[in-house]
Amino acid sequence: MKKVLITGAAGFLGSHLCDKFINEGYHVIAMDNLLTGSLDNIEHLFPNKYFEYYHHDVSKFVHVPGNLDYILHFASPASPIDYLKMPIQTLKVGSLGTHNLLGLAKAKNARILVASTSEVYGDPLVHPQTEEYWGNVNPIGPRGVYDEAKRFQEAITMAYHNFHGLETRIVRIFNTYGPRMRVNDGRALPAFFSQAIKNENITVFGDGDQTRSFCYVSDLIEGIYKLLLSDYHLPVNIGNPKEITIKEIAEEVLRFVPHSTSKIINVALPEDDPKKRKPDITKAKTLLGWEPKVSRKEGFEITFQYFKQVLS
Repeated sequence: MKKVLITGAAGFLGSHLCDKFINEGYHVIAMDNLLTGSLDNIEHLFPNKYFEYYHHDVSKFVHVPGNLDYILHFASPASPIDYLKMPIQTLKVGSLGTHNLLGLAKAKNARILVASTSEVYGDPLVHPQTEEYWGNVNPIGPRGVYDEAKRFQEAITMAYHNFHGLETRIVRIFNTYGPRMRVNDGRALPAFFSQAIKNENITVFGDGDQTRSFCYVSDLIEGIYKLLLSDYHLPVNIGNPKEITIKEIAEEVLRFVPHSTSKIINVALPEDDPKKRKPDITKAKTLLGWEPKVSRKEGFEITFQYFKQVLS
């Protein structure tokens, strides 16, 4: 039985990865310091004898006894509301945490996949964004703590690959949604759904003309799994290329919430907020045979039911 370490395992994506690897027959070691994660997301796995949980901050030395085949590094605050509150922790988990896990992968002769982000492209001057685009990032702006942590993470991962011959994979994750997102995490979809369910005003940043591309979580997890098992070591975009404005998303959410009396209002745009976001997924299609399958209508319905239950 192959053994995998998943960091950030109690978070939104980490918990879905735990489910995926348990279902695929792996022994899963989950690690999280619960800074933004919740044990509620993984408690259903605790009775499984092939699931272990360690409460640990990967910015400190990481020790895992025995053999290890794979490491997936998903530990990090991932929404602006979190990394603006915890800038130092965000930088540390992207730098010190990644360094610790690369060292562990080297010691265990394990393959490591690191979770990067579309935020490495910043406010892009190229559209859609290909993996070859170097980005347009403000390193000292409020979002720089996250953007630069992830850019450093990619750089040190490639250094370990090139210098030590380590088996590495880099996934650049675009906007993802689905069950287990935190209601108050500050991102558009949790905010819009919770506001609509509670009959509060739906707050759209700026004029709402900025675009995003939303991928349902099961599609993303499948893409990550395929990338881990592939033989490709350079960054790969995983996301849904169907682009939509934030204003249109707010309107769609309202249609999903029957009898909501919410109105859409505009509030000030945060500093350095990207104006456009759309992945070029040519590499994922050709190298991994992957593309999104879940329609926005289907994904929104599942997500609405989840938030309705959480908020009831």
